[in-house]
Amino acid sequence: MKRSADDRDPKLSSATEVKPVFISKAERQRLALQRREEEVAEQRRRAQDLLHNQIHRPSSNSTPEPPSSTPDSNHRHRERERDRERERDRDRDRDRDRDRGDRDRRARDRDRDRDRDEEARSRERARLEKLAEREREKELDAIKEQYLGSKKPKKRVIKPSEKFRFSFDWENTEDTSRDMNALYQNPHEARLLFGRGFIAGIDRREQKKLAARQEKETREEIRLKEGIEERPEEAAARRQKEAAADLYDAFDMRVDRHWTEKQLDEMTERDWRIFREDFNISYKGSRIPRPMRSWVESKLSPELLKAVEKAGYKTPSPIQMAAIPLGLQQRDVIGIAETGSGKTAAFVLPMLTYITKLPPMSEENEAEGPYAVVMAPTRELAQQIEDETVKFAHYLGIKVVSIVGGQSIEEQGFKLRRGCEVVIATPGRLLDCLERRYAVLNQCNYVVLDEADRMIDMGFEPQVVGVLDAMPSSNLKPENEDEELDEKKIYRTTYMFSATMPPAVERLARKYLRNPVVVTIGTAGKTTDLITQHVIMVKESEKMPRLEKLLGDLGDKTAIVFCNTKKTVDVKAKDLDRLGYRVTTVHGGKSQEQREISLEGFRSRRFNVLVATDVLGRGIDIPDVAHVINYDMPTSIDMYTHRIGRTGRAGKTGVATTFLTLGDTEVFYDLKQMLIQSNSPVPPELTRHEASKFKPGTIPDRPPRRNDTVFAH
Repeated sequence: MKRSADDRDPKLSSATEVKPVFISKAERQRLALQRREEEVAEQRRRAQDLLHNQIHRPSSNSTPEPPSSTPDSNHRHRERERDRERERDRDRDRDRDRDRGDRDRRARDRDRDRDRDEEARSRERARLEKLAEREREKELDAIKEQYLGSKKPKKRVIKPSEKFRFSFDWENTEDTSRDMNALYQNPHEARLLFGRGFIAGIDRREQKKLAARQEKETREEIRLKEGIEERPEEAAARRQKEAAADLYDAFDMRVDRHWTEKQLDEMTERDWRIFREDFNISYKGSRIPRPMRSWVESKLSPELLKAVEKAGYKTPSPIQMAAIPLGLQQRDVIGIAETGSGKTAAFVLPMLTYITKLPPMSEENEAEGPYAVVMAPTRELAQQIEDETVKFAHYLGIKVVSIVGGQSIEEQGFKLRRGCEVVIATPGRLLDCLERRYAVLNQCNYVVLDEADRMIDMGFEPQVVGVLDAMPSSNLKPENEDEELDEKKIYRTTYMFSATMPPAVERLARKYLRNPVVVTIGTAGKTTDLITQHVIMVKESEKMPRLEKLLGDLGDKTAIVFCNTKKTVDVKAKDLDRLGYRVTTVHGGKSQEQREISLEGFRSRRFNVLVATDVLGRGIDIPDVAHVINYDMPTSIDMYTHRIGRTGRAGKTGVATTFLTLGDTEVFYDLKQMLIQSNSPVPPELTRHEASKFKPGTIPDRPPRRNDTVFAH
């Protein structure tokens, strides 16, 4: 805006005429403020002058002096002008500072608002990311539920009677006596003895002994803590109390001796119960005779007792204690016992006793066939049973013939035609002899199926059934147990020994056995506690170095190495022979003569390492085998049990080592359970593996079907 000459500042009116200039809005505001300040200053000056004039006004009597302009008044006027000028400068500085402060405050406000907006945006971004992640997880869960199924936990509904139940019993937290007296920290409590006591399973004498021992230990602990010596009278009282604890008084129902110190006619029902517990014998059946405690009480003939003594059997094994009395009564028996428990003598001795009651073999009856048949799954086991039977039959004049594959069937037929009381055979070869009419079973009424489960596993069920059907079926005992038996008739007696009871064996038992007594020693399918089991997780390439190390630590002892195939047996035998070991082999590809030579050489210690397949896994008794090595893990846990049972026999200890690879997952679960049951170490890799947590063939978490979906309330 242009300003005219009349609008200019009065101070500049006398100045030379200048050209009009353009003034900015800020400049105009500044000039307006300056003029306003000058006006206010002028008004203030006038007010002061007026006040000053009133103060210094002359009196009415005096004549007013004409105003005059003196140097002092001019000086004061200049001073006032300078003061006003300084005042204006201060006001301007204050306004400037206020404007600067306002600008800084606005800048700070803008920065704070910007930071707040940035923080809000970052929070919003994080919230959106979390929301997106949650949506992705929901989508993945929905996909898993659709394809894999989900297991929704059913919400447990607590009944009001449980929710508001009042407990009338004391809790441990309410017992304050433990804090007062140290004796209460470890109280002595009565322990049940599982049926051996008189009242509620408590044996008073045992409890007295435990109480006396507890008191002695507590007093010794207190004396040791306080540093006090035991006085002689205290020691005498303690000894007297310990002696009294070992005696029964009248209140304790005096019992004088343990069952081992009693005669047979002195045994009570309680003694027999303790006897069965001591030897882990359990029965299932009716009208079961008492087990025998020793060979003298077995009711065997003197000739058989003499043979038993010569064989070196000092005391009978649990399966022999339980099964021989049953066999002497000609009861049908199913025997389930751990491998290496003496099952052969358990059926051979009753069988020989039964044969001695029959007419001796002569030209008149030898054409009717043998009196008894024993079937075994492998040639080696059949020949081992033959050796055992011949050992006991020697004093009775009973002839024993074995019929197995790998030998001339015509030669075996010739032996059968000459007559024999006992035939020991493998099912396939015996059925061949029956079909070719080399053998008949017209008077055979005693049959033993040894290792029945193994025979079924090897596919011999049709042959076993064929042999059993060839026996006179009219001699089967009646199914009704209470029906009286014809005294003039000889009924069939069937013994079936098996480490496990698969369904096929149960079918045979139901069809051919009449009211059998099931005798179980220990736990079915369990190994003996005398075997130390080691399982090592290895790669296939690590097996041979591990095997060399184990055999290197063998020394002068013997070991059996089991493989799953004949080819692996031959390859490993060559490798070990190259390393300097005395090695021999046994498998199904060898002839019978070669197998017999290998076994005999191993028994006589000419060879110290025997490499074999499962042909040697069942029932073969080789004395003093120190170590069994499963180079290949078998495909079933039953076969594993039988393999390692080649050691730890006849009360001796043994070691079994198994090489386990990730290709053996189908037996991981069963192997883990067996190791846990036998208190053997379980490799961490086996424990962690998924296949060891669920039994093969089971579906642990199946997706819920539409009809059985349970909604949580």
